[in-house]
Amino acid sequence: MTRFAERAQELRDEFALFDDWRDKLENVMDLGKTLPPMDPALKTDASRVSGCQSQVWMVGVDEGGLVHFYADSDAILVKGLIALLLRLYDRLPPDEILANPPEVLKEIGLERYLTPSRSNGLYSMIGRLQAIATSQAGSARPG
Repeated sequence: MTRFAERAQELRDEFALFDDWRDKLENVMDLGKTLPPMDPALKTDASRVSGCQSQVWMVGVDEGGLVHFYADSDAILVKGLIALLLRLYDRLPPDEILANPPEVLKEIGLERYLTPSRSNGLYSMIGRLQAIATSQAGSARPG
C-alpha cells in the first residue's frame, strides 16, 4: 500500500465516525485550527491560489525528492480543507501526488456539504498541488 493509500484510508476511517454532516464539517474546521502557520514572507501574489472565495496561499519545496507544502487561508473552513489536502499529499514524491487524485474527499462525503464556491476553491487548491508536483517532477528528471 502506498503512503497516499494509507493516508486516504485513515481519512475514510476518521470520517466514518461521523454520521451527521455538521460533525464532518466541524471536524474539518478543527483540522484547520491545527494547520501550522505559514511564514508571512511566503504569502505573495505568486503563491496565492486563484479561484478561491477566501484568500489562500500555497507553496511547495523539494525536500530530498519529496514535496513539502506550506499553505494558509484567512477562512477557518478553508484552512481545514487545506489541512485535509496536506494530510493526503504533504511530503510525498511528486509522482505519487500526481498518480493519486483526491477521490477520498468524495468518498467521505465532503463535496456534498460544500457550497459551489467552496468546491471550486477546493479544486483550485488541488490544481495548485498538482501544478507544484508537476513542476517538481519535471525538475527532478534529468533533462
